[in-house]
Amino acid sequence: MDEFARYGFDVWTLDHENYGRSSQTDSNSDVRSGVEDLKAAMPIVTRVTGQKAFMFYGQSSGALRLGVFAMEEPDRVERMVLDAITYTGEGAPEIMRRRANIAALEASSFRPTSQASFDAIFARDDPSTVDPKVPKALGDYELKLTNRTPNGTYIDMAIHMPMVDPKRLQCPVCMTRAEHDGNATDAELLDFFSQLPNKDKQFCEIKGVAHIAVLGINRHRIWHAMHAFFTMPPQRSA
Repeated sequence: MDEFARYGFDVWTLDHENYGRSSQTDSNSDVRSGVEDLKAAMPIVTRVTGQKAFMFYGQSSGALRLGVFAMEEPDRVERMVLDAITYTGEGAPEIMRRRANIAALEASSFRPTSQASFDAIFARDDPSTVDPKVPKALGDYELKLTNRTPNGTYIDMAIHMPMVDPKRLQCPVCMTRAEHDGNATDAELLDFFSQLPNKDKQFCEIKGVAHIAVLGINRHRIWHAMHAFFTMPPQRSA
């Protein structure tokens, strides 16, 4: 957010139910609930800014929420970046691990969160891509707010895929793919990309980053791809 605010963008975000400073409920906060959060937030942003359509960035499960939202509210989405999205999850190591653990995930709406949880997120794909101070700083902040994480998006990504139909995404789309990311395979993402109907589209595979690229050492590289896409000049008619 801060980086794109420095670029001059008016940046908005929200905490989904059971995340950050948002409401704490008994829900497992699945992708569907996140889509409803976005639908509830958009009239507020429109009222303040006067704009009806926006450029969006969604990462991991946030990319799934954004993709479903764009299918259902296409007039709201001018352009979007889908970062670290999962399409089918078939053969992706992390998704296969969650699928094997589905009984435990479905047994509770939440899993306990600790500093070890944050360390594991960044160590999972390639720990050399992140400054070790980052997961510590993230844990220090997040654990003051809550010590649990909803299971809903893990369940969705394990057994309810695909949730986003690329053929229904009408706006320009940029897909950013980390060099190291066990949440998807190149094959499934290239399949997704090939089905996008709007030819103003990009697929950027970025070396030196892992699943949470925007918090990695080489985050400037994904910011570059995003900024270029968001500032693409309009097409000339003559």
